[in-house]
Parts: sequence; C-alpha cells; structure tokens
Amino acid sequence: MQRRTLAVVASIGGLAGVAVWWRWLARRQRRWTTALAETIPVNSAYWREQRAETDATPGALLYVAIGDSAAQGIGASRPGHSYVGFIARGIAEASGRPVRAVNLGISGATVRMAIEKELPLLDPLEPDVLTVSIGANDIAEFDPQRFDRDIRELISRLPAHAIVADLPSFYFLAAQRKVRLANRMLRAAAAERGLEVVPLHARTDRQGLWGVTTQFAGDLFHPNDRGYRVWAAAFLPAVERRLGVVAEQVG
Repeated sequence: MQRRTLAVVASIGGLAGVAVWWRWLARRQRRWTTALAETIPVNSAYWREQRAETDATPGALLYVAIGDSAAQGIGASRPGHSYVGFIARGIAEASGRPVRAVNLGISGATVRMAIEKELPLLDPLEPDVLTVSIGANDIAEFDPQRFDRDIRELISRLPAHAIVADLPSFYFLAAQRKVRLANRMLRAAAAERGLEVVPLHARTDRQGLWGVTTQFAGDLFHPNDRGYRVWAAAFLPAVERRLGVVAEQVG
C-alpha cells in the first residue's frame, strides 16, 4: 500500500510530491509519538490496578509478563488490548480458571533495564505462565556485543518454563538486519537453556505491507489493537502447551 501511495504521489507531482508526502508522514508520526507518550502513566496505572484487583482471587492462575511498552499496550485503544491483555483472556478461556495478570513491563525498557528493574520483581513470584518479549528498544542504538551479553544474562536467570519471544519484524531493511542478528543471539541463548522461543518475527513479518498500514499506531512503531492480536496469537500455542503442563502438575 505504501508503495502504491508513493507511486501515485510520484505520478502526480514527481519527486516534489514524494517529498511533500514524506514530510506529512513525519509530522503525523511526531504528533502520534507525543500523544502516545502521554498514555504511558495511564497504562501503567491500569496494570497496577489489575494486579491489586486480582491478588486475592482464589484459585487463580498467575500470569506474569516481562517486557516493554508493547506489554503495557502503548498504541492500543485501551491498556487491556495489549498482547498481555489478550493472552490473559486466552489463558482464562483455555483453562476455565480466573487469571491474575502481573505486568512487569516498563515502557522504553531495554534488555538491560529488564534485568535490573523487572527481574527483581519476578523473584518472589511463582508464575504459572511467564512470557518475555524484550529487545526492540535495543535496536535503535544496536551494539551486538552488549546485546548478546545482556540477552544471555536475562535468559540465564529465567525459570525453565519461561516463554520467550524473538524480536518482531521491523519490516524495513536497515533495521531488519539488526533484528535478524539480535534474534540469532536470542535463539542461541534460549537453546542453551532449553527455553521455548515464540516466532514473533516470522508471525509479524508475514503481515507485510498490509501489516505496516493496518496493524500499527500512528507512530509507526507500536502495534494497534489488530497488531497486538497478532502478537498474542504468536504466543498462545506455547501458552496453551504450558497450561497443559500446569494442569498435569495440579492433577
């Protein structure tokens, strides 16, 4: 769709038309980036309230998420439409039990921040399901050696049943090269621990230009509701396998 739009603009106004279109897109992206930044405290408060409301729920399964702004649902129409919210509802439907959702995600978190600020909060918890999706914020200033060191440290400290997603598709070539390298490192570290890796990159990359134009918020970085459903769908097969193990342990 973007290519068709560029072709139309170019046919109408040539290079000048393309330049006008790109300036409009950049202004729109900046406005959305500012608007979405203002939702960060709102989403954080929502997840704190969710945890408080469900802490005393008897017989509930505990679902914990480690992540960044995608876990928080930045870009969605409401915080509960993050992939974490969709997964929590999927757990409840698959298990027939209430779910306590503890979202440790921090907007803007890198892998290093997850190690320093999220893992300590995980230590006293014993989640039935744990999902980990982190690393997208490391791509802008990507340092391969640092990323490899940090992702190995993070994965080495996760419980054996953690479900780790690789990084999503960034769609465009320059960033994609970094993401593919980061994902090779992540998968190697997970393989050494025997952890399951959710193919989030393949699932999002398959969306192609249709995904770029329909599954992102206006900042062109965070998913919208449709995009977060794609993320949740990537996780759910692994989550359901984990629920089978939990049911066997209880039985």
